[in-house]
Amino acid sequence: MSYKFATGQSDYSDFSSGRVFYSLPGHPAFPVRLASEIFQRCLATRATTAPCALYDPCCGAAYQLSVLACLHGDRIGEVIGSDIDEKAVALAAQNLALLSAEGLDQRARQIAGLLAQYGKTSHQEALASADRLRERLAGQHPPRTGVFQASALDGAALRQGMGGKTIDIVLTDVPYGQHSQWQDADGNPMRAMLDALLGILSPTSVVAISHDKAQKVSHEKYQRLEHFQVGKRRVVILRPA
Repeated sequence: MSYKFATGQSDYSDFSSGRVFYSLPGHPAFPVRLASEIFQRCLATRATTAPCALYDPCCGAAYQLSVLACLHGDRIGEVIGSDIDEKAVALAAQNLALLSAEGLDQRARQIAGLLAQYGKTSHQEALASADRLRERLAGQHPPRTGVFQASALDGAALRQGMGGKTIDIVLTDVPYGQHSQWQDADGNPMRAMLDALLGILSPTSVVAISHDKAQKVSHEKYQRLEHFQVGKRRVVILRPA
């Protein structure tokens, strides 16, 4: 796959998971450049440049959402995440809080305290990254943020969590391997998630899903706009048919 939008070899070290943004143990961070590329491909399908509402139904610690809001804040008006894991949702709220000046200042003070206590180079680098992120966000209006606990396979729970809102762009990296919570009665969680998402989408919404080769993304109520592969990851971009 050749990159159409994130073409430069940018330094994304300030966004490293666990440096300023909180990381969730056992959940590897999604590549920043790839996330940016997928998001910009979704934007290219829209007929408007108005800020979008971005949602991840398998958000984990909302690392991917938070990074995208930092990189493309002028194109995002609202960021919403949900996850079935209560601990992940709590950490997601902390990461989304870093999109505000107050939240980032609080995190910088925390890192400064760790630096004073332990004097580690990693804490010094994290503090410098926090300063650069503050500069990046200074010219942006912070997006509205929200996070709630729900299964991505439960349409009623998603509608309730959204409170009647519809979403412009869904961008998610679904669980890989044997996750007991990523299953439904028919053994087809991908289809169940696509069914569940229909209740919060409009006809112009876009859904981008990253998955592994073992999972098939196919649903008669969606139109496939494009698909591509990067390493072991496969990405499909859909729209309600």
